[in-house]
Amino acid sequence: MRTLAQFAVRHRRAVLAAWFVAFIAGIALGGQVFGRLKDTNGGSSESAYGASLLKQADTMGMSATVLVSGAPVDSPTTRTAVQTLTAELDRLPDVAMTANTYTSPNPALRSRDGQASLIVVALRKGLDMMTQTMAVDAMRDTAHGAVPGAHVQVGGDLGVMRDGMTSSQRDLIRGEIIALPILLIALVFIFGGLRAALLPIAGALVTSAGALALLLGMTYFTDVASYAVDVILLFGLGLAVDYSLLMVNRFREERATGADLATAVERTLVSAGRTVVFSALTVGASLAGLFAFDDPTFTSVALGGIATVLVALAAALTVIPALLATVGAKMRPEQRRSTEAGVFGRLARRVQRRPLLAAVGLAAALAAAAIPFLHVNFGLGDPRTLPAESEGRQVAASLAADFPGLRTSPVQVVTELSANDARVTAYAADLARHPGVSAVAIEDGLRGSTSAINVVPEGSAQGATAQQLVHELRGHRPAFHTWVTGSAASLIDFKDRIGSRLPWAIALIALATFVLLFLMTGSVLIPIKAVLMNLLSLGAVFGALVWIFQDGHLAGLLGFQAFGAIELWVPIVVFVFAFGLSMDYEVFLLSRIKEAYDESGDTNSAVAIGLQRSGRIITSAALAVVVVFLGFAAGHSLGIKEFGLALAIAVIIDATLVRCILVPATMTLLGPANWWAPSALRRVHERFGLHEAPTAQEIAPTIEPAPELLAVG
Repeated sequence: MRTLAQFAVRHRRAVLAAWFVAFIAGIALGGQVFGRLKDTNGGSSESAYGASLLKQADTMGMSATVLVSGAPVDSPTTRTAVQTLTAELDRLPDVAMTANTYTSPNPALRSRDGQASLIVVALRKGLDMMTQTMAVDAMRDTAHGAVPGAHVQVGGDLGVMRDGMTSSQRDLIRGEIIALPILLIALVFIFGGLRAALLPIAGALVTSAGALALLLGMTYFTDVASYAVDVILLFGLGLAVDYSLLMVNRFREERATGADLATAVERTLVSAGRTVVFSALTVGASLAGLFAFDDPTFTSVALGGIATVLVALAAALTVIPALLATVGAKMRPEQRRSTEAGVFGRLARRVQRRPLLAAVGLAAALAAAAIPFLHVNFGLGDPRTLPAESEGRQVAASLAADFPGLRTSPVQVVTELSANDARVTAYAADLARHPGVSAVAIEDGLRGSTSAINVVPEGSAQGATAQQLVHELRGHRPAFHTWVTGSAASLIDFKDRIGSRLPWAIALIALATFVLLFLMTGSVLIPIKAVLMNLLSLGAVFGALVWIFQDGHLAGLLGFQAFGAIELWVPIVVFVFAFGLSMDYEVFLLSRIKEAYDESGDTNSAVAIGLQRSGRIITSAALAVVVVFLGFAAGHSLGIKEFGLALAIAVIIDATLVRCILVPATMTLLGPANWWAPSALRRVHERFGLHEAPTAQEIAPTIEPAPELLAVG
């Protein structure tokens, strides 16, 4: 930290110039990442393998569904216009096949009332996501207004994919446009000045640009999930604000002691810089828990998240010190309280008067808030998570309402037998009589010896009937080998993988957190307590997630339509990211409590002083991060809205109830036991443990300030 401080001060112009170039490059190149996103669901499950067999046997790529509604299908004018439109679509680049209700014998392409019909447009195989997205745009440009008296929309798998990617990109831009100005205003009030407020904004901007560039680079080595960009940038933005706030606040405290500019920067990195490193390590450890699921979706999020944490850390340890050395002389110092006198110190003392009541009462309240999660229902990639105005979602709703044969995505039974094999046709006939099945068809156009039976369930594509059908088809297989796939099967396999791997993920996160917090505090009980408190608060967050989004409370206020489920990936990713943020604030608080304990040796006094020293900055950081998260929660994509609001709730609970009440109460109850560790572990901590409080030698100035620093310092 001392060496880094010296470098940042002496070469501040070079540091800032390098980051400025990186910022411009990240903005210029980062936008390309949206065109390289891929569907990473599945892994090595049965549904994934069955889908892979289908993809290999299919002669064409993904398809779009063009809905022509509002004009009589049997009208000669409509027929001529649809045929002309079909021919125009067939001539578009990368289109492999087109079919409509007039050229195909499939009755499912005509609505029940005869007022709507469909055109199916399939693309060539092997196209990247950007090419497919451009193909959808070309279809829409061609189709809109092409049929007189009709409303023409392009949806289907391609339309939903394109709208999901576009919605994600727009939510990212909208979130930053909303959050950054409000964040700047909040920071001005927090710091009492514009210069100090601009530093966290600078850290957030360079982190966002750097994260975009890293994500783009990752797409050349691994598949990145479609929602990963918003998730990772949202989290990176919050971390950057957290770290910058901590650094700037500590610098102002050091300046208040009379330290010159260069010395204050060095002391900031020696002290707060260590805390930031610890925080980044704990957050990275939390994200590493996603690797335990051995799923490509979570792996891509983990890789991108850890890379983003490293960018936020690098910005906090280089950009912020360089900016402090440049403009820090004009910032107002902040006197560090060495006593417990103050709002947060008094709050700690009130809690310490009745610690058992505070701990038990708050724990019971958080446990009660988690109750709605007991009736959680999951979904996966449902078009209803798209904005209401998106064509992909509107076409899906029309198919469900007006086209019985296409009302829901089928459960697909894949086998390595040809479609005309007698065993396949006999099995398809048996499935048609199965309870809960509304339609059965053998898929056409597959090459080789692979065939697929499309079994359309009653109800929604991922509803209870569809999932029960998957279980029955897997539990009672025919004499030949089959693989059951489709959206309902993918959801079941995803849930099973999460259920089997979740204990390993929690164990990995808990172990890594324990090791890092032990190295910081030298205590065995404090890390265990921190993990348990975070799990308790996250239960309340999950309860709120179900109550708001699945049950539909606050739907009108937040601008969404509930459909009785939440995206399956959201609770898992929220768990990991919110756990990391919780440990972020835990490190901030414990570093100051440990610092005060080392000074006084009295636990109760250390808790009050530590909360007083850190309470304001934790609350300020939480306020700033909540602003960022709510900016993204204002987006139109339901999955990102769920993620942003859940993280905002997690930060509010953690920074207020947990840090200000539960931590003081439990530490008071434990008393001297807070710092207990076996003698062998104490020796480990004495040798390898790290502390925020710098030694006298570390405090001594070692930088020779540049002449202009001496002049203003």
